[in-house]
Amino acid sequence: MERIVISFGAFRRDERGATMIEYGFIVSLISLTIIASATLIGQSVTRFFQSMAAGFGP
Repeated sequence: MERIVISFGAFRRDERGATMIEYGFIVSLISLTIIASATLIGQSVTRFFQSMAAGFGP
């Protein structure tokens, strides 16, 4: 029984899982930022080329 109590105490003090969750949140925020930036830049580039193509029309 004492061994179970010691193992449980070690499990409670272990913070590796919390660190992995924090890194997961950081990675997800960075990826969301990259996706949002790429979407906005893509829309801006599309509008630019559409206005350029309209300038070559008859």
